[in-house]
Amino acid sequence: MPELSHVDEAGDVRMVDVGGKPLSRRRAVAAATVRMAAATAEQLRALPKGDALATARLAGIMAAKRTADLIPLCHPLPLTHVEVTAAVVDDTVEIRAAVETTARTGVEMEALVAAGVAALTVYDMAKAIDKGMTVEAVRLLEKTKEPV
Repeated sequence: MPELSHVDEAGDVRMVDVGGKPLSRRRAVAAATVRMAAATAEQLRALPKGDALATARLAGIMAAKRTADLIPLCHPLPLTHVEVTAAVVDDTVEIRAAVETTARTGVEMEALVAAGVAALTVYDMAKAIDKGMTVEAVRLLEKTKEPV
């Protein structure tokens, strides 16, 4: 079984030393789902541009940039691109976050944080009309690494 990378031989938590790794082009894509009543989804679908989904996309982008401030052992990364999409699909809002960097470590956490915060933003904006919403399935969909 692989060992936890953020725990040393003595069992203490630590930030992983990535100083010896080469720079590489890295990309990660994560997703999240907000499940809600059909009437709530319909209200979100009917909003004009600049609506709750635009706010969620912006929140996801901002969150990706602040991941190292939220997750204690994450390295601060120079993000080169963040794209967050949000769409009402049936009785859900489906969120997808793609994050890119050229660095010594990956951007999985940035993509997951972006998707999660975007989902929480949808929840926050619709909670007044739907107390039964759930944020579900925050998950990593893909990650890639290419030499530079």
